[in-house]
Amino acid sequence: MSAGMNPVRIYVPIDAAALSVGAEAVAKAISREADARGEPVEIVRNGSRGMLWLEPMVEVETQAGRIAYGPVTAKDVAALFEAGLTAGGAHALRLGPVEELDWMKRQQRLTFARVGVIAPLSLAEYRAHGGLKGLEKAAAMAGAEIVEAVRASGLRGRGGAGFPTGIKWKTVHDAEADRKYVVCNGDEGDSGTFADRMLFEGDPFLLVEGMAITGLAVGATKGYLYIRSEYPHAIATMRRAIEIARTAGILGASVLGSGRAFDMEIRVGAGAYICGEETSLLESLEGKRAIVRAKPPLPALQGLFGKPTVVNNVLSLAAVPWIIDHGAQAYADFGMGRSRGTLPVQLGGNIRRGGLVELAFGISLREIIEDMGGGTLSGRPIRAVQVGGPLGAYLTAGQLDTPMDYEALAAIRAMLGHGGIVVFDDTVDMARQARFAFAFCAKESCGKCTPCRIGATRGVEVMDRIIAGVERPKNIAVLRDLATLMTDASLCAMGGLTPMPVMSALNHFAEDFDRPPADAVAQAAE
Repeated sequence: MSAGMNPVRIYVPIDAAALSVGAEAVAKAISREADARGEPVEIVRNGSRGMLWLEPMVEVETQAGRIAYGPVTAKDVAALFEAGLTAGGAHALRLGPVEELDWMKRQQRLTFARVGVIAPLSLAEYRAHGGLKGLEKAAAMAGAEIVEAVRASGLRGRGGAGFPTGIKWKTVHDAEADRKYVVCNGDEGDSGTFADRMLFEGDPFLLVEGMAITGLAVGATKGYLYIRSEYPHAIATMRRAIEIARTAGILGASVLGSGRAFDMEIRVGAGAYICGEETSLLESLEGKRAIVRAKPPLPALQGLFGKPTVVNNVLSLAAVPWIIDHGAQAYADFGMGRSRGTLPVQLGGNIRRGGLVELAFGISLREIIEDMGGGTLSGRPIRAVQVGGPLGAYLTAGQLDTPMDYEALAAIRAMLGHGGIVVFDDTVDMARQARFAFAFCAKESCGKCTPCRIGATRGVEVMDRIIAGVERPKNIAVLRDLATLMTDASLCAMGGLTPMPVMSALNHFAEDFDRPPADAVAQAAE
């Protein structure tokens, strides 16, 4: 490349998933190789596009658009430059224009539109790609107008319960108090979920904007973002984004010069799964032991420090700027039935193409897992799929034509949860998966209520007897009785939902609960 030409922009993800497979080494190798060849390049650290099986995925900005290469290792860099990387040259790792990749073309990216596209902490790039338009409009609206727009959009909680966001906001808006709060639940603890983390690391200003709009809507002046300590990169990125936003007047005494105040800060959780439950999260925020509160009172009326509080999941709050910018009806036009808008689905487990896809509600689980995910990584038949985290139901291969919809999944005694999908092939032992559900609950229970605290421990013991072949018919009867007790009497969803994976495993895969004990022991030894 001749001297005086503008440097070529090369994008190398800074997302934790990409870092875990060598993205940092790739970025350094590109810098060294470009210097050695005298080719001016500008390395931009972006978020991940969600195609995790292709990470580290390097993108080069050309006249024909951004050209992707992946998965790239540091050892590949010299050969890529030799093949004309800076011009989008042909190479075995060349994937083609990013926007033309089938994985990207099939999505409806609203919340994740900028993730992987921009430098996460560039406020200028955020604005250039439509950022802050929602907040600018919200700053000129009355709180009640914002609440009504969110209600009319059909947005529901993306954390698991699927409660209508607008109704929760209206309750807080209408409550009389000298102070109100917005709390973002970023304690992403479900197995197979990473959407929150990808958003924190890839488009942090979106969450800042979403929380600020929420504050303006309900009259809250303070927000707290609760992130799990296992996300160090996300914590660092969000902290810097909040500082930048405060300096730019997006947060503070007068949000975008509106005269209305809203500021926010981060609190880091110590790793308890139960802190994903809103009331135990509030206890933790207050500096107390994270145990579940009885309801009523609802957090919307008496939440953080006894004040009216909006507690929403990351993906719920991150959807709000798009809704305010484009209008409630535009968002409601996506989806089906009472499930409106889009959901970032996370594919994990035994899957050929793991990653994140943002799709409108209504697409079938089979299309997501088999068409987009490519089936199992092992190449063996799919036997079970767990949707909605460790407390979600196990579905059979025959149930995968169920649409991704809150009510459709509830009709088959399953739940959507945070959108995590974990795939298992035909080598899985579902009796042991049922035992794991009880063991997980026993370890993570806050201990406040007896059905959860004691029930989960008894559940492990009952499963051990069933696996060992001890009086199976009697113990299975005890198992069913225990599941009913925990479902009906637990104080929160921790104990209340633990029977969901257990009973789905028992009802759909009964043969695994009747294996010869020797076979079970041999399999455990493997």
